[in-house]
Formats: sequence, C-alpha cells, structure tokens
Amino acid sequence: MPELTQRRLAAIVAADVVGYSRMMSADEIGTLEALRRRRSEIIDPRIEERGGRIVKSMGDGLLLEFPSLVAAVEFAVATQRALIERNAAAEDAAIRFRIGIHIGDVIIEGDDIFGDGVNVAARVEPLAAADGIAVSDDAYRLVRDRIDVEWSDGGEHQVKNIERPIRVWHWGSGAPLALGPLRPLVGLSGEAMQPSLAVLPFENISGDPEQDLFAAGMTEDLITDLSKLSGLFVLSRSTTAAFGGEVVDIRDIAVRLGVRYVLEGSVRKAGTRVRINVKLTDASAQGHMWAERYDGSTADVFELQDEVGAKVVSALSVRLQGDEDQRLRAVHTRNLEAYELYVQAKATPYPPVPARLEAARGMFERVIEMDPSFAGGYAGLAVLVGLAGMLGHDDPTDLAERASTLAGRAVTVDDGFGWSHAALGLAELLCGRYDNANAAVDRAVQLQPNDADAHAYRGLVMALSGEVGAAIDPIVQALRLNPGFVHGPYLNLLSLARFLGADYAGAVAAFEENVARKGPLGPPALAWGSGAYQGLGHGDRARELAHEVVTRLPGFRLETWNLLRLVRRDEQRRRARELLGAAGLPE
Repeated sequence: MPELTQRRLAAIVAADVVGYSRMMSADEIGTLEALRRRRSEIIDPRIEERGGRIVKSMGDGLLLEFPSLVAAVEFAVATQRALIERNAAAEDAAIRFRIGIHIGDVIIEGDDIFGDGVNVAARVEPLAAADGIAVSDDAYRLVRDRIDVEWSDGGEHQVKNIERPIRVWHWGSGAPLALGPLRPLVGLSGEAMQPSLAVLPFENISGDPEQDLFAAGMTEDLITDLSKLSGLFVLSRSTTAAFGGEVVDIRDIAVRLGVRYVLEGSVRKAGTRVRINVKLTDASAQGHMWAERYDGSTADVFELQDEVGAKVVSALSVRLQGDEDQRLRAVHTRNLEAYELYVQAKATPYPPVPARLEAARGMFERVIEMDPSFAGGYAGLAVLVGLAGMLGHDDPTDLAERASTLAGRAVTVDDGFGWSHAALGLAELLCGRYDNANAAVDRAVQLQPNDADAHAYRGLVMALSGEVGAAIDPIVQALRLNPGFVHGPYLNLLSLARFLGADYAGAVAAFEENVARKGPLGPPALAWGSGAYQGLGHGDRARELAHEVVTRLPGFRLETWNLLRLVRRDEQRRRARELLGAAGLPE
C-alpha cells in the first residue's frame, strides 16, 4: 500500500531581514556579524523558550514552527520588542525583521514542512511593516481574545500563488503601526466595503511639455474633489505620482496600493480646446467599468472635471452625505493658470530646504496676485508662515499675526475650501488658541476626509494640545492615504506624538523608519529623536543626535524653541525638556 502523507495543523512563522541585500552590499562582514549576534542573543533563545523549532534558516530568513499559535505570537511580539530596544542601542548595524504568522495544514517530510500553510505564511510576511508583525485572518481569529495585543486591520491582499485574497492584521505596539502596507478599505474580492480609488497621473498627449502642468492640475483637482467624499477612500497624488509615465498593469497597481478601483486618463490641450479621455477600472473584475471622452473649451475645463467626478461617484455607487453633492461640484477658481501654479507650489516645499520653501512662498504670492478670489494662495502662504513661526526661535508674535490674517482671509474667500481651515488651525495653534485650532483642523478633515495633509495637521494640533493618544490616529490615517510620501514629515509627526506620550520605543521606531526612508531630518526631528533615545536610556545615541542639532543650528536653545513652548500640558513640556536637556541640547 502507498505510504500515507503525514499532515498536521501547525502555527507557522516566517521572518526575514529588512533591506538585507542592500546591507550586505554595503558591509558584508558587519551585517553577518550583527545578524549572528541578534540570532544568538535575542531570536534563538525566544524560540526555545516558547517551544518552537527552526525548520529552515535561509541566510536572512527563518521558517519556524510552534506548538501553539499563542506561543508563535508571543514569540514574535517579544522578539520584535527586544530587537527594537537592541537596535536603538546598537553600535553595530541595525537588524530589523518583518514577521508573518499563519496557522494551517502542513505536510511533514522528515524535519521539513510543506503545503499551503507554509505558502500563506511566506506570503503574509512581506506584508508586515519593518519591526512589525502581520498575521493571517485565520490566525487573528484564534488569538485576538487570548493575547493582550493591539491589532489593526490590514485589509485583503491578492498574493502570488494563492487563489483567494488573504486578509491580514498588523501588530502596532512598539512599531510604527501605519508603516506596513496600505490598509485597503475594500478587498479585490469585491466584498461590499468602502470603495477605494487611486487616480493615476493624467498623461499629457499634446506633445507640448509645457502642458505637463495642465495634466498635473487635472489630476490634482480630481483627487481633491473626490477626496471630499466620506464614502470613498482616495489615495493622495504624492503616492500615485510614482506611476506617471509607466506602462502599467492595473491589477498590479491596485494590489500594490491596496485599492480596488483605478482611474486613469489623458489630456490634450490645443489653444482654447481641450480633450479629456478617462477610464475607470475595477481591478477585481479585471475589466473597464467605463471609458469616456470629454471635449470642450479651456473655459469649461472645471465643469468637465465635475462631469468626470460625478461619473465616478455614480459608477462606484458612493452614497453622498449632507452637502457633499454641492461640495463635489464647487469650483474654487476658474483661473486655470492660477490653479496650475497652486498645484506646483504645493509640491515645491518637499524636501523642506530653505530654497524650496522660499520658492513655494513666491509661488503662493503670485497665485494671490493672479486670482485674489482663490483661497489656495492665502492658505498656502499661511501654512508656510505658520510653520516658520513654530519651528523658529525668534519671537513668533509677528508671524502668528500674519499667519492668522492670511488664514482668516482664506476662510472668508472660500469657507468650503478644506485647506483654508487647515491653515487656520496652524495659525490658531501658533497663537496659543488650542481649542480654536482643534475646531479648525476638525473642520478641514470634515471638508476633505481623504486629504492626507489635513489629517497630519490635525494630528500635530492634537499632539501639541495634549491629546497625544488621540493624535496617533489622524497621523496614521495620513500615512495610509499617502503611503508613497517618502519625504517623511508624517513620520516626524508620529515620532513627536509618541515622544510627548512617553512612548519612547515607538518614537524611536518612527524616527529610524524615517532614517531608513532617507526622509528629511531637520533639527526638530533630530531633537525629538534625541529625547526619545534618552527616554530609553540610550545616552550615547541621544547625545549623537543632540550634537547634530547644535552643529546644524548653532543658535538652538530649548528656552526659545517655539515648538517646545507650544506644548500645552505643563507635565508633557517639563518631561520633554528634561529629556532633551539630559541628551545635551542647550538650555
């Protein structure tokens, strides 16, 4: 008789090192030695403690089996926490893992295991954040009430060689919750959840490079309009811009971005005539839902965009709430050149170096000159002035007054323009009117529920107002809406909020994630990172960052730093100042 295949239900853990190939290329011996130490000091002992075994060791990767799912999750959480602590204090290379967990049927062959259970674990692992854990829905249902661990829904993912979509859940304690894959608000399986949409950069097919701004403005305006709808999840232009000019597979983009629907199009502008071609695709059905061509004059271009937006809303069966229909059709300016310059100005400050900030300031001033009835110029200028006041060391009174005047003008000109209220929130914060600031950023998010910057500013205002726990959610939402925003301001905000909330490991994790992304780390971000390391007891790293702050900004003083002075709660401000001072930042 043929030998029966041996099977059993197993808790499977797959883990690998983040950025291993890059690290080996830079320093092969140092990377191997650092990995060996992490294995011997942290990982292997915790496998043994919880009764697990190493099935395979594959250079930077591990396949593990545990006697129970609870043991597997406890191992993963304990290991990641220990690795975060170890990396924060490390003098050698930081070794960061992703961990994936699944429970399923496996085939046993000697000491090895095979089968769908192993395949699913291997596909779940890359969906985890650096320093994070992703578990399959099957595993989550069995452990959610048995372990005191906070999980966030990562949505469904269609992965290679697995027929059905896999729903994953992320562990966020001690690691940047929002830094894993984008949370899709609808699965590719077509389940009836909130529709999620990516608007790809519209292609300029006029043959005139000068029309690139026109195409960019078309993309930005459609995203801005659709972002006003609470029943739709729309990714930021900063994320979808990465796909501009590519020959792309729509389903692949949808999977990578975690959305179900993709809108793509092209524009041709010749003289006063314009043609817009638009196509909406349902990635789950792998087919076009509709394709349309719109012809008109440049004077009617905003009405043409309204038609496109209305068609998307109809096709996706989005239920409009309150005055959303009216807001969807609102035209904030009819000056096409002013709007194109506004779109360019919004993108200019990143990375936020002085020359780019000054260039953006000049652009917003020209927008005001071109169309004084358009709130975008006033709001953009108010944001830049407000941020300059917050980050500086000089008396912010004059800047606060100017930011408040500009933001007030933006709201007066167009109360329905979301960025007007975001700008007002920053101005009110700089003036120390915390309740007014919170009301303003709440209004900004209400008007633009899919605007990543509005959520980020809301998180900043809440954090400095003392609501540090509640501030995490809007910052996380900003990262979800704009996961491709590699410049890092949202991560700096996440580090700030966690630092003020005394979650120093979380603050360090967000800081180091920004280092890994090569995001901007100006003196404020370096200062918060220094304080967080000091809070963890890692004085050498804290002093290193503090030294970098004073080297880059010799006039830095805690006493005159406006951002620290804006921390509303006395206890949070006192604790922050003590840690920053202990790290070596001058009083």
